[in-house]
Amino acid sequence: MKWFVMTCLAAAAIISAPELGSAQVIKLGTIAPRGSVWFDALQDMGAAWKAESGGSIELVIYPGGVAGDEPDMVRKMRIGQLQAAALSEAGLHQILPEVRALMMPMVLHSYAELDCVRDRVAPELERLFEAKGFKILNWGDAGWIRFFTTKPVIRPDELKKLKIFVWAGDDTAVADAWKDAGYQPVPLAVPDILTGLESGLIDAVPTTPIAALSYQWFGVASHMTDIKWAPLVGATVITMRAWNVIPDRLKPQLLQVAQSAGAGLRQQVRPFEDTAIKAMVSHGLTVHQVPPEIQTAWETSATAGWRNRIGSLVPPAMLAKVERFRDECRAAQPAQ
Repeated sequence: MKWFVMTCLAAAAIISAPELGSAQVIKLGTIAPRGSVWFDALQDMGAAWKAESGGSIELVIYPGGVAGDEPDMVRKMRIGQLQAAALSEAGLHQILPEVRALMMPMVLHSYAELDCVRDRVAPELERLFEAKGFKILNWGDAGWIRFFTTKPVIRPDELKKLKIFVWAGDDTAVADAWKDAGYQPVPLAVPDILTGLESGLIDAVPTTPIAALSYQWFGVASHMTDIKWAPLVGATVITMRAWNVIPDRLKPQLLQVAQSAGAGLRQQVRPFEDTAIKAMVSHGLTVHQVPPEIQTAWETSATAGWRNRIGSLVPPAMLAKVERFRDECRAAQPAQ
């Protein structure tokens, strides 16, 4: 009840917050908690935007989900209550299903592959986002999704016995894919994950180590299956309505600042992933290694559910393009 009241008050504040002097106020939502690396990067970007614009652009950040879960943020951008958001797959696919092609389970195996493929597909994705009314300011990632569980999990059949978190929302394609593969998905909003773990409503969370540490989910889900299920790709977006109001003379500098922030965040997040795992291990996390022969079972499990739902999860043409680029990247860099 306390969370509900605070969320309502925060939402009311977003709607009613006045313009700050003569500055163009850009209200940005994120589920990243205050003090996290993502929040700090957004703050730095906002300070740089203010400096570059001579104070005419003011970025106001609403962290920790006070502006709602990611699907809520997308809805609020569409009706003008927010102008921007830092989104992961859960929010991005609400705008453009094609972006999910970068995050299909077990398709990409390394950061080298992710960078190579994303660099090649990003121009097309950015054009498609603009056609939907959104401008990509920068691309980011939050690490590799692993499984954080309340009981040890090494094999897919062990995970199938647990109730696994999926994002709540209108799109049920991911939950359907889990069901097709024999799992037990439970739709929840991100702010409800910890309570869900504590109450037994869910037993497993597919998430990145940095998120598990930042939100303290590992305190209950104290086992980590060390398999790279998929990269958690993100992006900072702004509505075209808000972007078009910004004077043209400022746009190149602001975009450069945003892209530099995204690149810097990627460089910071990637090594921090191992640091996060070590920190959690020191506080009780147990890491379960997956032998190569069992990894094959995970790949088969991924194929079983997700391949059957390609049409509803992601446009087939985009996934085929990502897989073609991946194969070309692997051929060019066989050592990666």
